[in-house]
Amino acid sequence: QFLMANKLDTAMWISRLFTVYCSALFVLPLLGLHEAASFYQRALLANALTSALRLHQRLPHFQLSRAFLAQVLLEDSCHYLLYSLIFVNSYPVTMSIFPVLLFSLLHAATYTKKVLDARSSNSLPFLRNLLEKLSANQQNILKFIACNEIFLMPATVFMLFSGQGSLLQPFIYYRFLTLRYSSRRNPYCRTLFTELRIVVEHLIMKPSCPVFVRRLCLSSISFISRLAPTVA
Repeated sequence: QFLMANKLDTAMWISRLFTVYCSALFVLPLLGLHEAASFYQRALLANALTSALRLHQRLPHFQLSRAFLAQVLLEDSCHYLLYSLIFVNSYPVTMSIFPVLLFSLLHAATYTKKVLDARSSNSLPFLRNLLEKLSANQQNILKFIACNEIFLMPATVFMLFSGQGSLLQPFIYYRFLTLRYSSRRNPYCRTLFTELRIVVEHLIMKPSCPVFVRRLCLSSISFISRLAPTVA
């Protein structure tokens, strides 16, 4: 009754579980490397479906206007719909599947707890314990996802020069990264950029750091800071 009363949430729960399943079979290629590549695409397509459903849930009334498009681009679900489209037809990159896997796992765990509560307050204690441990580590998981999002930017450039990526991919991914940086719901990308800058500045200001390395890092930090979007 609970599942039928919340059909859209249940559909997203099932698609997230399927995303976790496909992502796991890509990361751990138990069925062979050839099958792993197909699971990579399935995971991203399932994530795109979840993101589209979530976007419909957040903004149910479509409007063909600039204001509505601006509102759509503020939604995290729109960001990960774009993310899935960027990588679904690209060369499989293990780093790119982790954000999809971990976000799906976190959201599926939250809804699984609701399903268990609807069934019985004491049902499946072992599973509840696992879900509680996952929830307790949510902040660390979100930081790890943000770290993946950041380091995928140079990875897309490397893929381009190695012949495994398209010319447009780094530019489209840069747009995705600016959306994540400006996210209202998830500040971890912004936080990680700040923390990485502090760590790098601390290391290069040590007397043992060569001068040319210091200058290179400072110019890189200045360049990246100019590319960062303004956050309201």
